[in-house]
Amino acid sequence: MNASHASDLDRRLARDPIAIVGLSALYPKSRDLREFWANVVSAADCIEDVPATHWDVSEHYDSDPSAPDKTYSKRGGFIPTVPFNPLEFGLPPNTLEVTDVLQLLSLVVARDLLKDAGADQDWYDASRTGVVLGVTGANQLTQPLSARLQTPVLKEVVRSCGLTERDAEEIAEKFKLAFAPWEENSFPGMLGNVVAGRIANRLDLGGTNMTIDAACASSLGAVKAAVSDLLERRADMMLVGGCDAENTIFMYLCFSKTPAFSKSGLIRPFDADADGTLIGEGIGMLALRRLSDAERDGNRIYAVLRGIGSSSDGRFKSIYAPRKEGQMTALRRAYEDADVSPDSIELFEAHGTGTAVGEATELSALSAVVSESGEEKQYAAVGSVKSQIGHTKAAAGAAGMIKLALALHHKLLPPTINVERPNPAIDWANSPFYVSSRTRPWIRDPRRPRRRAAVSSFGFGGTNFHVVLEEHGDGDDLRVMFPVSRVHLWHEPDVDALARAVEGAEPRTTPAPAGHPRLALVARSDAELAELRALAVAQLRARPTADAWSHPKGIHFRAAAASTGKVAALFAGQGTQYVEPGRTAVLALPPLRAAFDAANAAFGEDGLPLSRVAFPPPAFDEATRTAQEGALRRTEYAQPAIGALAAGHYRYLTELGFDADGFLGHSFGELAALWAAGALDDATYFALARARGAAMAPPAQSGFDPGAMAAVTASPERVEELLAGFGELVVCNRNAPDQIVVGGATDAVERFVAAAGEAGGRALRLPVSAAFHTPFVGHAVEAFGRAVADAEIREPRRPVYANSPGAAYGSDTEANRRTLVDQLVKPVEFAERVEEMYAAGFRTFVEFGPKNVLTKLVDRILGEREHFAVRLDPGSEGDADLTLKRAVAELAVLGLPLATTDRYVAEPPAEEPVKGMTVPLNGINHVPEARRAAYRDALENGYRIERPATVPAAAAPAPVGTSGAGGTPALTGSGT
Repeated sequence: MNASHASDLDRRLARDPIAIVGLSALYPKSRDLREFWANVVSAADCIEDVPATHWDVSEHYDSDPSAPDKTYSKRGGFIPTVPFNPLEFGLPPNTLEVTDVLQLLSLVVARDLLKDAGADQDWYDASRTGVVLGVTGANQLTQPLSARLQTPVLKEVVRSCGLTERDAEEIAEKFKLAFAPWEENSFPGMLGNVVAGRIANRLDLGGTNMTIDAACASSLGAVKAAVSDLLERRADMMLVGGCDAENTIFMYLCFSKTPAFSKSGLIRPFDADADGTLIGEGIGMLALRRLSDAERDGNRIYAVLRGIGSSSDGRFKSIYAPRKEGQMTALRRAYEDADVSPDSIELFEAHGTGTAVGEATELSALSAVVSESGEEKQYAAVGSVKSQIGHTKAAAGAAGMIKLALALHHKLLPPTINVERPNPAIDWANSPFYVSSRTRPWIRDPRRPRRRAAVSSFGFGGTNFHVVLEEHGDGDDLRVMFPVSRVHLWHEPDVDALARAVEGAEPRTTPAPAGHPRLALVARSDAELAELRALAVAQLRARPTADAWSHPKGIHFRAAAASTGKVAALFAGQGTQYVEPGRTAVLALPPLRAAFDAANAAFGEDGLPLSRVAFPPPAFDEATRTAQEGALRRTEYAQPAIGALAAGHYRYLTELGFDADGFLGHSFGELAALWAAGALDDATYFALARARGAAMAPPAQSGFDPGAMAAVTASPERVEELLAGFGELVVCNRNAPDQIVVGGATDAVERFVAAAGEAGGRALRLPVSAAFHTPFVGHAVEAFGRAVADAEIREPRRPVYANSPGAAYGSDTEANRRTLVDQLVKPVEFAERVEEMYAAGFRTFVEFGPKNVLTKLVDRILGEREHFAVRLDPGSEGDADLTLKRAVAELAVLGLPLATTDRYVAEPPAEEPVKGMTVPLNGINHVPEARRAAYRDALENGYRIERPATVPAAAAPAPVGTSGAGGTPALTGSGT
């Protein structure tokens, strides 16, 4: 066989990948895709008690799993009520009762899917669009239709109780009034395959339409079938997914008698106390196109489908027990199809139902296959959206796939909830996996240059599916689809007009004229925005003559622009680092995430990358948290992490229009100041941040003392007194008139801290890994000098105020190099530099990077003198996105010409009012009010069996054969 022929036979999906160009979702507590994704990202628990619309808990629930015909679970995931207009889809309203709700709601989800995919554009061809959906078993409409057919049994029971034939007939007729009737639309209305057929019929699709039943793996089975149509060029777009609204008592009995339900009422995949699953309703759909077509037509591409693997378990001990070997076969086939190594996957969406046997089998199979490709430990997140919405059965795979597509699109690692302690039966420390219990940025690993994720689904009958997904694009143009903080700015010619505008007008998108009153606030939701607007209006009307005020809830007002003077950009140094730096801001703003990507890239493929230390796997105990903080304290990680957040902050603010007149960094921050001033390009900056941190790491030699540092709150004179007797200590930083940092041998620093306390002074050891700016880091000068020697340090475009006494940066590249390197062992004269800047006309100081150490120092240095010091980050305890946006609001109100519109937020689709009649639908079949009324009337006013008069005690017993059941006189009935 020649090479050409062999290539022709290579039909792996990797050779012709599939793009996900549209998404649509209706899941528990999620009316649409954005609500679903918001719930995922916010780690919302969407499980609730069974609503009264579904079934009567008092009739069907018993905590005893062995109770006949009872369920021991009364919790689950339930889709919210959706307004449905039958005329929009050309459906006669009188057919809704005999059309399963799954068919109706799937029309809504499919309609929204086509909108999201851009089907209103020229490329869309309905005649070459098909639909394949996962649907399991019979639809719930079969239950009322079947119930009507049980009247012979009911009549037999009635007659056996001694009632008359007429009684039996009348009771049976009354019974049937509760249920949908058999008529010409009942048959198609109850069929599962018509879920897809009705979509094709009503939305005029000409491609394949069918449903796939692979039990709880049905969604991914549908994906596999639909992809085949695309690869065979039988269609140009396929709508795929899964649909399940079967949370009736029937399904609760199915899961109860398996038994699979959680007795505790919690679904806790991967948790030590996991005790079973909970079920949910849901409909999830994805629009698929060939990647080449999607790129040609300019489609938005959420993610790329790169490989699919499927298998059967073969002969095994039971029809529903999971089998490791069968799952491993599906996994291997998926990675062969994707032409990627299993260890290139960093996010696994597991089947993860919360059952001990299922999870142990699944993770054992995953670990065995992934570990064949590498030995790295705990680098891949594993999770399950079922922890949030329950097991949505036929729609479960679609939920997982939508979650992964959006995770890849947003470059984030989503959470799995209800995990307090990972299952100890799994050797997590020696596996490739960790439980992702917190939403975190997905920083690009230099050893895995493309983000990849994979999802598994398994079903009764031993059917297994595994799908491999890959990111598309770098995400720099991302529009975030989950709630984030947003700045709202108003300005008007006078305060009264401003109050009216805040009360009812749209926010402004342009900076305020210098003399105009202005107000800005930051809100994370519509409800919070309404609350803050009302509060702002009340404040404006209560203080109409105020020059300026700020409210603790982040509302800023000024009657006119402030005298901001020159604007300084300050950059934080070592000691400000914290685990998960700027987490929510990095999630919300691509420039911040891109900065961490670039910082990570500087680590290359050797050793642990920055992302694994700055954003480590979630910790479940205090010892792990302490260890993570210690790891980030090491200079080789702390400095690149600080530098990445500072660079991300600065890049974002400059996009908004921020333009600094001068730059000052503290210690390591001087490197960031040079970059911001244009003296370093991006690649050089991140490389030097990495090199500086690595050079300052203590040498790997036994007994080496890296030294320590302590901050002393006292005047310089008092510090000199306290240092008497500690000649081995030196002043490292002069941070403020009343704060000086000393450093030296660790033992000496500890003795100094104790002695200062005994003398009534205040000294605190700093969370740093060495005595910076002392001879204790002298070893770093040579190593860092080698890195700097290869770097071009241009003349800054605006002044950079050097830390070291008498130092400066200018046009002499070699002198700039010496200044940067020598700074390692020279003291930081921060207070003196701030005074120098103030004398030069700087009045506004904005701190870039973690925490607010420099902001506080500026306030201490300048005291009551007019100035404005603004931080961008709250540290580990606050919401970094909220703090950053509030800083933007504050700066805009001060008068800096900043844009306040966030171009990284996806505006929600315009909600078109539902025209004509609407019928509220949820997961239970529609019962028209006329039927409900007729049934109520029959119960209240219908046929009655008259009770006989009480038999006198002395009366003789009735002869045998003339009495009713139990020896009582026969009952006679009459209509009422």
